[in-house]
Amino acid sequence: MIQSFFLLSNTGEVIIEKHWRGITPRTVCDFFWDEVNKYDSKEEMPPVVSTSKYYLISIYRNEVFLVATTTGETSPLLVIEFLHRVFDIFEEYFGTVEESTIKDNFASVYQLLEEMMDYGYPLTTEPNALK
Repeated sequence: MIQSFFLLSNTGEVIIEKHWRGITPRTVCDFFWDEVNKYDSKEEMPPVVSTSKYYLISIYRNEVFLVATTTGETSPLLVIEFLHRVFDIFEEYFGTVEESTIKDNFASVYQLLEEMMDYGYPLTTEPNALK
């Protein structure tokens, strides 16, 4: 399932990094950002990109990328849905999801990620259950 999660700013800076099943090197974010820069707009970036070792599954909302890495074949729609749920929960907790908001609520973001995922498997993604 999901090995690692990265939240990237609009400039490719890693804001949040969370690992559940081993550590994915940050070089995958550099590779991902190189792929993003191949397109005219960030919205054109395909949601699934593969490297020699990882699958990078991402969404782009509010000028930030949420990227999940997997090492084996996983249902991309499940991961994409999870990333959207993560974004929605951040939005519900913090009002807006922007680089500054994430940095201001750093500890809360990590606590929410810890509650929503258990060893790479989605666990609790309902806002009422997380409050």
